Amino acid sequence: MSRGRMLRSAVAAAAVVASVLLLGAATPPPVADDPQDPTRAAEYWLDGARIREAWQTTRGEGVTIAVIDTGIGKVPGTFDGAVLGGTDVSGAGSPDGRTPLGAVDGNHGSWVASLAAGRGAADGTGMIGVAPEANLLSISVGFGAAAAVPFTEQVAKAMKWAVDNGADIINLSFTTNTLDWDRSWDEAFLYAFEHDVVVVVAAGNRGSGTDIIGAPATIPGVLTVGGVDQTGTASIEASTQGITIGVAAPSEGLLGVSADGKLVSWSGTSGAAPIVAGIAALIRSAHPELDAANVINRIIKTAIPVEGMARVPDPFYGYGLIDAQAAVTADLPKVSENPMGDLAEWVRLYRRAETVPQPEPTATPIAVPPLPAADAPSEPGSPLLPSADSLRYGTLPLIALTVPGILIALGVTAAARRIRSARARTPHS
Repeated sequence: MSRGRMLRSAVAAAAVVASVLLLGAATPPPVADDPQDPTRAAEYWLDGARIREAWQTTRGEGVTIAVIDTGIGKVPGTFDGAVLGGTDVSGAGSPDGRTPLGAVDGNHGSWVASLAAGRGAADGTGMIGVAPEANLLSISVGFGAAAAVPFTEQVAKAMKWAVDNGADIINLSFTTNTLDWDRSWDEAFLYAFEHDVVVVVAAGNRGSGTDIIGAPATIPGVLTVGGVDQTGTASIEASTQGITIGVAAPSEGLLGVSADGKLVSWSGTSGAAPIVAGIAALIRSAHPELDAANVINRIIKTAIPVEGMARVPDPFYGYGLIDAQAAVTADLPKVSENPMGDLAEWVRLYRRAETVPQPEPTATPIAVPPLPAADAPSEPGSPLLPSADSLRYGTLPLIALTVPGILIALGVTAAARRIRSARARTPHS
């Protein structure tokens, strides 16, 4: 059992005991939630995905979500007591991973984190995350060609750091726009899976130039999240479609808290992924005995099918729309394998496949009769004088052919002369 899983079990058990002793029941107290607050009202996914109902069971206490992104800003209220630690793997950020990186995307990490585990105000106002009692790890990465450290190297290092520092869930809200991935990611993602970590990945957005699902969303074992609009219809601009999508979540009209504390509206599967990561945290808090494969299985098996889905999983919706309440409370049989694939087996087949040993060639000796003895060398002589061989094979045959030819030619010539003489004596009429 991983360190993070042991901590979840201990915290969850303590919470249950405390609830029973102090309240006489295991149901947590109501979440401070002002229905008149415009911000809370704008978070349509809290009711649409039945997250508020799931809060009656758990809010994610004891679970840690690692956000590998541009850094989680130090926003008072939203992240107070939420961020347990962090690091920078780009070479450009601060050691704690809390300094936003990137002139354009610097707020991205804060938006993602606020959707996953934003605390909300004590009076029930302001933005609140899906798992408001879960903890966060902030791992800052640098995007683009200007990054001092190659991006693939950053991600591999970030994955290992997250696992070693107690992450139960890792959120990756980025894409590479390529189906394949660097070999270093094989080891990094295997490290996470072997340590019982749920990895949630965004499918990418067609509106920002992602025409196909790219790595890390193509890596076996990750839970890839596609996007839908407020009506539950697959988003065209704010999502990319593909066969690796496991589940669909809201990706349009989202809210996020920037690093400076400002509330903004944004769209994309970068926001759909942390919503699902938050649901995974709710499951891991309510069911600390479940491994990562069964957490993922609960999310996809309790998803709501969408009318018109061509197949399951569907390239637009995966297994369907997320349902947090069902994912937390449903009675499901356990699975022994990750339903999103086995990276170890993929690596064995496509990265480390060994060629079939070829049999050693066997040869049976063959008896070869001895060659006849060579002719005795001839006596050396002058190259200007004819030898017996030259006379036999050269001179004599030449004479035999030449003499008859000469005699025939002389006969023909003589006959021709007689004919001309006879014509000359014959008078013309």
